[in-house]
Amino acid sequence: MESLTFKDLNLSKDIERAVEDMGFEEPTPIQSQSIPYLMEGKDVIGQAQTGTGKTAAFGIPALEMLDVKSKKVQVLVLCPTRELANQVAEEMSKLAKYQNTKMLPVYGGQPIDRQIKALRRGVHIVIGTPGRIMDHLQRKTLKLDDVKMVVLDEADEMLDMGFREDIEFILSRAPGKKQTVLFSATMPKPIIKLTKKYQQNPQMVKTVHKKLTVPQIEQYYFEVKDNAKTEVLCRLIDIYNFKSSLVFCNTKKNVDKQVETLKARGYLVDGMHGDMRQAQRERVMSNFRKGEIETLVATDVAARGIDVESIEAVFNYDIPQDEESYVHRIGRTGRAGKEGVAITFAFGKDIRKIKTIQKHTNVKIVRKNVPSQSDVEDIRAEMLSQNVKKIIDYGHIGNYEHWVENLLEEDYASVDVAAALVKILLSEEKK
Repeated sequence: MESLTFKDLNLSKDIERAVEDMGFEEPTPIQSQSIPYLMEGKDVIGQAQTGTGKTAAFGIPALEMLDVKSKKVQVLVLCPTRELANQVAEEMSKLAKYQNTKMLPVYGGQPIDRQIKALRRGVHIVIGTPGRIMDHLQRKTLKLDDVKMVVLDEADEMLDMGFREDIEFILSRAPGKKQTVLFSATMPKPIIKLTKKYQQNPQMVKTVHKKLTVPQIEQYYFEVKDNAKTEVLCRLIDIYNFKSSLVFCNTKKNVDKQVETLKARGYLVDGMHGDMRQAQRERVMSNFRKGEIETLVATDVAARGIDVESIEAVFNYDIPQDEESYVHRIGRTGRAGKEGVAITFAFGKDIRKIKTIQKHTNVKIVRKNVPSQSDVEDIRAEMLSQNVKKIIDYGHIGNYEHWVENLLEEDYASVDVAAALVKILLSEEKK
C-alpha cells in the first residue's frame, strides 16, 4: 500500500482539524495501512512496536464511527497496564478535541465508585485493563451491548501477564457483530488462536524492519526533559560551535516554536515543514547552503530533499517514530568523507525507543551527561587542545615561531604565553 497523507484518508473535518493541531503531516506506516481497512469496517491484526503510532491507527477510525448522541459505550480498548490505558486515553482525547466525545480510562488502584459514577452519566469509549473491565462487567456497571469495536492493544503483553482468560471472558460479553482489532509487537501461537476465534477475515498489517545501514558517524543521546531541550540544544551548539546543523522535530508546530525561540536568542536559524510553499522551501535551502542560516529546523517530510554535504551535526530534538526515520535523519551528516555527529534527546519512555533503534541498526548510541554551564569552558579548552596537537603534528608553523620567541626573550614563561593565548581564543568564542 502506498504512503498516504492524512488528507487522503477521507477523515471528518473535526478529526482533520485535531490532527492538524497536533502538528502531524502524514500518517506513520502502521496508520496508513490500518486506517483505510478499519474505516471500511474490517477486522485488523496489526504487528507493530510501541511508538509507531498505533493509538491513532485504531483511535481515528474508532472516533469516526461514534454516534455521540448516544450515551452507550461503543468502543472498548483493552491495555495491559494502567500507564498504557492513560496514555491511550490522552492521545485519543487530543484526536477527539472537536468532538463531543466522552471517554473513560478504568484500571485497578483507582476508586471504582468514581468510575461507576462516570459510566452511569454516559461514556462513548472505555479504555482499561482486563481485570478492572471484568470487575465492571460482573457488577453490571459496564454493558457492552452497543459496542461496535473492541481493540486489544499490546495483546502479547496482556497474554504474558496472564490475562488470556480475562480477555476471552470480555470478548464473549461483546456483540458478535463488531470490529475486533488486535495490535501486538509479536505474533506467538496464543495470539494466532485468539485471532482465529474472535476475528472475521482479518486484514494483516505490519511494519517491516528493513536491513538498515547506519553511516559511520558519532552517535550520542542525552536524557533531557521536554522543558529543558531548547536550553540543552543551545548549549551544545555553543560548545561545539557548529556552523551547520540540522534539527529534527516531529511536528510543524514544534518547528515553528523552535525557530521563534532560537531567533530570539540570536541564532542564524530558519525552519521547513509541509505547510510551506515550494518557493519558500527553496529560499530557505538556498540560504542554508550559502551559510546564511547555520541551524535549520525541519520535519521529516520537509527534510526529504535536503542534500547538503557540509552539515556538521544532526539533532533529534524529538525522537523519531521508528528506526528507519532515525537512519534517514542522521544520514544527513558525515557526508563526502567528512566527520559528523548525531545527537538525540530522550527521556522516560523514549529510552526504550533508543534501545529499539540500537537493536535494529546494530550500532551503539552512547549516553552522555548534559554539560553544565561550568563544563562549557573545560570542553572548549579540550577541543582547542586537540586542534593545537593536530596543527603541531601537521607542521608548517615556522612563520609563527618568532612571535613566541620574542615573548620568551622578554622573560615570559612558555606556559604563561600558551595559557594567555588559550584565554584570548576562548574569550573570542564567547562573544
